[in-house]
Amino acid sequence: MMLVTGATGTVGREVLRRLAPDVSVRVMARQPARVTAAPGKAETVRGDYDEPESLDRALRGVDSVFLVTSRIGRDDDARFLRAARAAGVRHVVKLSAAAVEDGRADDLITRWQRENEDLLRGSGMEWTLLRPRAFMSNTLSWASSIRSDGVVRALYGNSANACVDPRDIAEVAVRALTEPGHAGRAYVLTGPAALTAAGQTAQLSELLGRSLRCEELEPAEARSLWGTRYPEPVVDALLQSAERQRDGAKAGVRDTVEEVTGRPAGTFRAWAAGHLTAFMPHRSAVGQPE
Repeated sequence: MMLVTGATGTVGREVLRRLAPDVSVRVMARQPARVTAAPGKAETVRGDYDEPESLDRALRGVDSVFLVTSRIGRDDDARFLRAARAAGVRHVVKLSAAAVEDGRADDLITRWQRENEDLLRGSGMEWTLLRPRAFMSNTLSWASSIRSDGVVRALYGNSANACVDPRDIAEVAVRALTEPGHAGRAYVLTGPAALTAAGQTAQLSELLGRSLRCEELEPAEARSLWGTRYPEPVVDALLQSAERQRDGAKAGVRDTVEEVTGRPAGTFRAWAAGHLTAFMPHRSAVGQPE
């Protein structure tokens, strides 16, 4: 039995889509009704990191886990790993982040990820760590301004990030969960090239067949924008992360996706081509732009 957490998120959803129909899967979610991609025979259960009894139920009889936690600074990993060890789980594949390898990265988010990795390595269970760069799907945050104004607003828009297709992360996760030889491995996952926000904007412009421009945000503007969505300590961490990207810390490309899956990592152009409708103007019932 395999347990998938984070099943309503960007990567967890893709993991479920890639599991073979004959794999025994249980899906844990705070809101099971939101799980839409589970294989036909999958069992969906309610589970909450704050409710130990729900973790015990979700983990009963489970051999391997895909673990996603996202509440920065919380002890969700510690709670889950205690329950998993008690339930006899053998192998945990954890979604982490590439920044943990960078000795210059000392922001809140990276420290939290490092601590969580240490907890897993010290848990007594087999482990595999997935350390992706930024998701290509993060550009969906530009969709509204592209639709309305033809503008992408980005901090350090000419700094490069070797962003990765979430579908590739999911494919590596499925290989780690279902094939031997991945225990004790930490995989840094990138796309095939480092891209800037300005370069991504140019590719979207070409694919959409309309003029787009990339506008540079000042750090104070980015802080104000992010402050509407995140607590101040998280905003501070995001600004520190952006500064490291500006200094070239996120431009390195790895061949890990191909090494694990046997095919090259997907390009941003291919990802964007499959998601173009998100960047197109919405249309009303009479077929006119809203």
